[in-house]
This record gives sequence, structure tokens and C-alpha cells, in this order.
Amino acid sequence: MMIFEKIKQEIMADPMNDSFTKNGIPPLFKASTDARIVVVGQAPGQKAEATRLFWNDLSGDRLREWMGVSREEFYSTNRIAHLPMDFYYPGKAKNGDAPPRKGFAEKWHSRLLDEMPNIEIIILIGNYAQAYYLNKLREKNLTETVKSYHKYLPEYLPLVHPSPLNLGWLKRNPWFENEVIPILRDIVSRNLR
Repeated sequence: MMIFEKIKQEIMADPMNDSFTKNGIPPLFKASTDARIVVVGQAPGQKAEATRLFWNDLSGDRLREWMGVSREEFYSTNRIAHLPMDFYYPGKAKNGDAPPRKGFAEKWHSRLLDEMPNIEIIILIGNYAQAYYLNKLREKNLTETVKSYHKYLPEYLPLVHPSPLNLGWLKRNPWFENEVIPILRDIVSRNLR
């Protein structure tokens, strides 16, 4: 059995994920020994879980546009891995989706990353991914962390979440699309060649 399939089976057998497994809901992630880019987001949304396809929503459309890749390339290439902070939809909260479950990434990310020796960069989308991977290296808030992107390169690139809920943020921070997106596209282009 391939190592990623073995880990997937372990994730499904974990008591933490029992209710999902009993309901026939698989963990949503993608890992490959060929991966050069890892996209770390929050957790699959309701539509992603229903369709069994990560980033299958308006946020995913915007993320692909930012990355400069087609939908087909985004899903078909083994050079992009997807490791959300939780591989299951965590449910609704007052504003948007509930946060990823505590302890999930801690348990599974390092195991999966250990099996991907060619990773060049980890793209950290949103507060949860940045808190976990950057920890005390983060700035005082998400905006300042993303604005300081250059200090995390070449290992990490922090991004704001591409959610439609962040349209106001994007309007207030035009530097993001002017400065950060071209760097993201260049990184993606170089690593997909």
C-alpha cells in the first residue's frame, strides 16, 4: 500500500474522525512525493465536503486565479499538495465556518510532509495556517503578517484567505494584489515547470 493511502486509512480509523468515517466522508487532502508546493488552508467548506473536492467553491476560484493556474491543472498536477488544517468540514459558526479542530494538523501534517521530500514552499492561507506554521514569528495580525511576506520566504508565503468575505480587505489593501500575487504566480510557475 502506498504510504499516503496508508496514512489516509489511519486518519479514517482515528477515533477523532469516527463520525465522518461512519458517514462515508473521506479526509480531503492531497499529498504526493512529486509535490513542490503545499497549500495549507483552513478546512474544507460544506460544498467541498459534499463534492469530495477541496477548494471547490468561490474561494477556490479566486485562489486559482491568484496562483495563475487553471482548475484542471490545480486538481491534476501532483506538484501541488493540499493539506488543510483539518481534512473535514468543521460545521458552521456565527460568521462563516467553524475553525479547524485543535490537534488535527499537529497529528497529521508532519507525517505527510515527511513523505514529501521535494517541497519548495508552503503557502499559508489565513490565520489558522499562519498561527500553526509561523507561530511566534507572526506579526501582530494577519494583515501585518501578509505584508511581511518577504521575511518568511523562501520556506513560507502567507496569504489572506481568498474568501468572498475578504473582498473588503482586498479593497483596503491593494498592495496585496500588486506585490504579493505576482510573487505567488512566479513561485507557482517555477515549481510547475
